[in-house]
Amino acid sequence: MLGSLSTSEIEDLLYQCNLGRIGCSYHGKIYVVPVNYIYDGRSVIAHSVEGLKIRMMRSNPSVCFEVDEVQNNKNWKSVITQGTYQEIIGERERYDAMKLFVDKMLKLKVSTTAHPPELQPERLHGSHGSVKPVIYRIILSEKTGRYEKE
Repeated sequence: MLGSLSTSEIEDLLYQCNLGRIGCSYHGKIYVVPVNYIYDGRSVIAHSVEGLKIRMMRSNPSVCFEVDEVQNNKNWKSVITQGTYQEIIGERERYDAMKLFVDKMLKLKVSTTAHPPELQPERLHGSHGSVKPVIYRIILSEKTGRYEKE
């Protein structure tokens, strides 16, 4: 049976998951990339070092965010959202965002890519030492969800 998720089911899936995909575009190029995230009830919060994804979202802040929970091909849930990229630049706000992120990730067994880059020497870019991560949110404006259940 195929169906639509209710508003509360959409919210639950966004809160429960910690891995989603950002879709962004710029000058006709579309880029979809997985990210570890937290959801605060209004926005998806994540971090990254500067790269293609960040450059594209800075140039075109209209993005898509997708998260899913798949048990098998006949039992799954998926949420697709539309939103706006916004960098978190205030030091206190950056600290608070990363604290929420770390608190959630510490409860999970996650890969080193989920950790802030300054905590992982093998993820440092360039020869200038530590790289300050870009901490950002995607302010969600539209949310839809679908499911299939056998």
